[in-house]
Amino acid sequence: MKLSEFQRAVSDEFGSSYGQTLLTDLVLAELGGRTANEAIAAGLPPREVWIALCKETGVPSSRWYGAGKPAPQR
Repeated sequence: MKLSEFQRAVSDEFGSSYGQTLLTDLVLAELGGRTANEAIAAGLPPREVWIALCKETGVPSSRWYGAGKPAPQR
């Protein structure tokens, strides 16, 4: 999963404003007590961060598909 795919998945699932708030404020125990943005900055793979974010926020696994979802064709 590329960083741009991660960002799109967060926006698609949570909306742009709330998604950005989650990335900066929600501490994820699964990622060593870091926020998603801190984990990305530390070099963790975006897919790993996406899955941890989904687990922590209760997103059903059926919607974790955002990981690696290609950009829509226009």
